[in-house]
Amino acid sequence: MRKGQISRVALGAALLVSLAVAVTAYPPGVGVTSSSKDCLACHVNNGPWVDNDRLIVDIVDKETKVSLRQPDGTFLLPVSRGESRTVLTVLGIRSGATGDPAPPYRNGWTYVDLDQIATPTLSKFSPGWDVTLPFACRVVGDKWSADSSAQVTILPLTVQPTATALNDEVLLQAFLCAGESVKGDATKGLTGNYVERRLLLRVVDSAQSDAK
Repeated sequence: MRKGQISRVALGAALLVSLAVAVTAYPPGVGVTSSSKDCLACHVNNGPWVDNDRLIVDIVDKETKVSLRQPDGTFLLPVSRGESRTVLTVLGIRSGATGDPAPPYRNGWTYVDLDQIATPTLSKFSPGWDVTLPFACRVVGDKWSADSSAQVTILPLTVQPTATALNDEVLLQAFLCAGESVKGDATKGLTGNYVERRLLLRVVDSAQSDAK
């Protein structure tokens, strides 16, 4: 191997290492770039945005804007096999009284099937379900029709059960934060809170029983 080739190989290896270090502090670090099962493997749960009435963690139908939340706090997403359905992930804080903590600056989240953490597949979503954008990190500032004064992030998630899809469950893991993490140490620099919710995936035309 010639000197120029060696330099390019070394540079490529260095970039891959740098990328792996950088992304462990973001949603792909959960089960994709590492074996982490949740955000707290990298981040500290030290923020002021506790899980109370001000906190917004919602999954709503994109077309009807109706929440998929069930009485027990889970979210139910029924989809006919072979068809697609798009929902919106809404995360943030409702406006509070004077003196209440300022809203988070950005929100990171991922939808993950914990049974897929140890597998070599890149997608950690439920097997047999095609999915777009299962994880994201977004600066707060989107407009939410249900509460125009709320400080939220909103992004679409489209799922489609294929021929092999079963009824299943994925976990919505969210991290609301402010500040900037220290390079090489995601436990420092950020103020954040971790929350999670269960999303139940149901194949409408399937007679199979729940996989979980």
